[in-house]
Amino acid sequence: METSTRFLHAIEMGVGAWAWGDRIIWNYGGSYADKEVRGAFDLSLEKGIRLIDTAEVYGRGRSERLIGEFLKDTEVPVLLATKFMPFPWRLLKSSLLRALRHSLERLDVESVDLYQIHFPMPPISIETWMNELATAVKEGLTRTVGVSNYNQSQMLQAYSALARHEIPLASNQVEYHLLDRRIEKSGLLARCHELDIRLIAYSPLAMGLLTGKYSVDSPPPGTRGRRYSRILPNLPPLLKIMTQIGQDQGGKTNAQIALNWLICKKTMPIPGAKNAKQAEQNAGALGWRLTDDQVAALDEASEEFTKE
Repeated sequence: METSTRFLHAIEMGVGAWAWGDRIIWNYGGSYADKEVRGAFDLSLEKGIRLIDTAEVYGRGRSERLIGEFLKDTEVPVLLATKFMPFPWRLLKSSLLRALRHSLERLDVESVDLYQIHFPMPPISIETWMNELATAVKEGLTRTVGVSNYNQSQMLQAYSALARHEIPLASNQVEYHLLDRRIEKSGLLARCHELDIRLIAYSPLAMGLLTGKYSVDSPPPGTRGRRYSRILPNLPPLLKIMTQIGQDQGGKTNAQIALNWLICKKTMPIPGAKNAKQAEQNAGALGWRLTDDQVAALDEASEEFTKE
């Protein structure tokens, strides 16, 4: 049995739905709520963005439930991707199909287009989870399967395990942006291209740092500010180059430059959007391309941020 993964390669950008229902990191219910999230959903579809990426743990299922509600009166086709979290206490392989069925209930659909393992957590082996993903495909619960946060060795184990079922590994979703280019250094990105595995880039704007709205004097709130406190002092030179390139591209924003850079790297960024305005900004990254020289300039300017 073989599933087609070509549709993933045809998609330049999706929408990440982590913030749709998450109170801890993104302050859902404070600065924004259901109305604003619905605006982001509708605007994304209006601009031709069709893939929505969520997970069972986002907002403790709230993200999936919101998407399910939005889909009820949505006429355009929407591609759905969600994830299974292999918590250490999930010791039975049957927990994957059970979790998938619960996700389908929250989304109010019969199947999803992409089902992913969220992290390569022990103690259950990679091969065991891949066997269960293969079962999910064969039972028609998902169109394709992928992984998330897998390094190259782990990804190759997953690829080989699925291959025994004649099912391709469709994707690997990892953090990737101008401030974190480790997947380039490690060879993971090149291996994905070689094996026809779609690299999905999450947190493509580095949780907002690449938009230019934050600085040492005005850091991101909460845990985001603490996470990036050491990076903020060194950020201005990169942001300046991004702004200059944006002007050369006809007035593109820093966020649009950052997203287009990822598209030029042959990956699929999935920026989040809390409201219609943010969704419209994200969509502005489509329909044009940075030049090779501009990509090279961004590579050089961001080199210092990348850990080996």
